Amino acid sequence: MACTGKIIFIWGSFLLISLLNVNRARNLLVALVCKTSSNPIASGFIQTRDTHFVLNESPFLFNGFNSYWMMQVAVEPSERYKISNVFREASAVGLNVCRTWAFSDGGYQPLQISPGVYDELVFQALDFVVSEARKYGVRLVLTLTNNLQDYGGRPQYVQWARSAGEPVNSDDDFYTNAVMKGYYKNYVKKVLTRFNTITGIAYKDDPTIMAWELINEPRCQVDSGKTINVWVQEMGSYVKSIDNKHLLGIGMEGFYGDSIQDRKQYNPIPGYQVGTDFISNNLVKEIDFATIHAYPDAWLPGQDDRLQIAFIQRWLTSHWTDSRTILKKPLIFAEFGKSKTYPGFNISAMDYFLNIVYTNIYNLAKNGGTMGGGLVWQIFTEGMESYHDGYEIVLSQNPSATSIIAQQSNKMTKLEHSLNNPHGDIFEQAKRRST
Repeated sequence: MACTGKIIFIWGSFLLISLLNVNRARNLLVALVCKTSSNPIASGFIQTRDTHFVLNESPFLFNGFNSYWMMQVAVEPSERYKISNVFREASAVGLNVCRTWAFSDGGYQPLQISPGVYDELVFQALDFVVSEARKYGVRLVLTLTNNLQDYGGRPQYVQWARSAGEPVNSDDDFYTNAVMKGYYKNYVKKVLTRFNTITGIAYKDDPTIMAWELINEPRCQVDSGKTINVWVQEMGSYVKSIDNKHLLGIGMEGFYGDSIQDRKQYNPIPGYQVGTDFISNNLVKEIDFATIHAYPDAWLPGQDDRLQIAFIQRWLTSHWTDSRTILKKPLIFAEFGKSKTYPGFNISAMDYFLNIVYTNIYNLAKNGGTMGGGLVWQIFTEGMESYHDGYEIVLSQNPSATSIIAQQSNKMTKLEHSLNNPHGDIFEQAKRRST
């Protein structure tokens, strides 16, 4: 009994501490939200100049996040407050770019029911996401399909083609089959030319959208980047023929291919390839910026935190160097996170991971530019447990992570302002920082 009483006491103490931490996070967030209830999007489109993102000819740096699920949640009007809450809470800690899905191919609540057939109610959900981002001053990176079967993606296009009688051998035919390429182009045109029912602005004319991504995490088993290269050139040209105001990225994870052999040593497993080539794919002229993703606990299972952090630093530095010297395009660390589902996870390890990643992003942005910012995976609001994937950060419940994120936002904003110095050319200043 005495032992049971001790356990109850310890458990009660743990619950009390947890509640105090949640209250601390909520109080911090409430204070920040009160200061920034809404911050409408600034006029002007994000553009690039050399290896920098710019807004109205001034440097644009950011701290951002992923919330892929927004359109799906917004389909139900009674759930739309969750989208508003995320944008409000994210904006309050200085997060000013959000990456989210602008696709749902077939399956449950599809935007694209079948090739060329769309659900207007789901489109109106995406309209709401764009309008709320605009309201809270958050720019959007909108991704147009998926490599994996989540929300349809490549496998759904393949299924549609097979049903239409096309001779399809594998999902990789998505990149070469004329019928599937036609399906994809039709979808791209429909989204880019969509008139938002809330704002009255066509997507292709809305500066709330920072960029389009062709596909989330493309992969291909046919070769080391050549097939995807041809597809990116064709689809990149098509996007730009409809919309030359917005930036365009591929959506890549950053794996190196055959174009520069020694770069493959930086892949999670030396020589490991997934049919993409960070260098050659991003050299396509229609592509305006490069992206990388990193999940060291998933990519390097069994390796301790020290080795995982060392990988992250090499991964960032090598891609920053290549973006700056070979691609001559800006770089976004578009996905990174640490999952609660892996052995050894604790809040301290998560905080350490975030601090290391953010410090590296800031230092690379400071040291000659090129690194535009990072997008953590991923931000939720309260009451969304069914969407949690182990990487979730609920700002009102995670005081230490919220504080770290807010500090990074502040640092990137200050750096942006320091680069926008009226004395001398801002880009020459950035170059001098690297010498």
